[in-house]
Amino acid sequence: MPVLDGADRRAPAPGPDGDGARRPTAVPVLRADDVSIRFGGLQALTDVSVRVEEFEIVGLIGPNGAGKTTIFNCITGFYRPQRGRILFKGEDVSDLPPHERSALGMGRTFQNVGLVKTETVIDNMLTAQHAAVEYGAVAGTLGSPPTFGAERRLRRQGEAILELLGLARLRDDPVAGLPYGTLKRVEIATALATDPDLLLLDEPGSGMGPEEADRLGDELLALRREFDLTIVMIEHHVPLVVRVCDYVYVLNFGQLLTEGLPGEVQRHPEVVAAYLGDEAPEAEEAAERALEERGVEA
Repeated sequence: MPVLDGADRRAPAPGPDGDGARRPTAVPVLRADDVSIRFGGLQALTDVSVRVEEFEIVGLIGPNGAGKTTIFNCITGFYRPQRGRILFKGEDVSDLPPHERSALGMGRTFQNVGLVKTETVIDNMLTAQHAAVEYGAVAGTLGSPPTFGAERRLRRQGEAILELLGLARLRDDPVAGLPYGTLKRVEIATALATDPDLLLLDEPGSGMGPEEADRLGDELLALRREFDLTIVMIEHHVPLVVRVCDYVYVLNFGQLLTEGLPGEVQRHPEVVAAYLGDEAPEAEEAAERALEERGVEA
């Protein structure tokens, strides 16, 4: 099945200031090359390739069971594909475990919220941050002066992230009992606390209504600008994808159905037939609004 030619059709990667200016990189931040993986008799992915440039927001969409979370698991090291490779900032990380990929600058959220429900919002963030602290386990246990300084720095950084995501008033609230949409924001904040270069979001808009998802879109654009982030997101809320993403991949039955600019993809007949359906008019409206916000004529 033909796909849009990425070499010819791909829009310039935006800079972190969100102005859409091209910032060429010698190598992309992320490449998944011809990734294939089988679970028993099920071929979950077949020759799936994804390329993500620096400072892009890239969307992965497709029906349930299309292979979106599976490719995320291959990228982050939770699955090891039988064929293909994963390159992060030009380095082949195919054989590295998840914690080593995280240490290189990959941050991730999960489809099912991965937070410690008995801890507060800020404590969840501090727990995630401790992996990046430059003091050893003994110093941390004894509470040495360097430890106190690092803790204060991490707490200030965490509180700045909470402020940006509109979560500051919930900093000392236990995670248990928070609405699902709020939990997804807390998980994004926790992933950001590890100071990643690449943030992979698994359905960040899950459980959100249109207005809340629209606000999330504003926050994702602000996060890219404020933290010089590259973002890859799996998302079923197509208007959100069309509005914030620079490039979109569509998976279906473990294969790449098509790829391209959001406006092109959401008009693709096979994407409409396989996935969008009744959401097509809403996605079209979101595409027009995104163009207006970016100062581009339709």
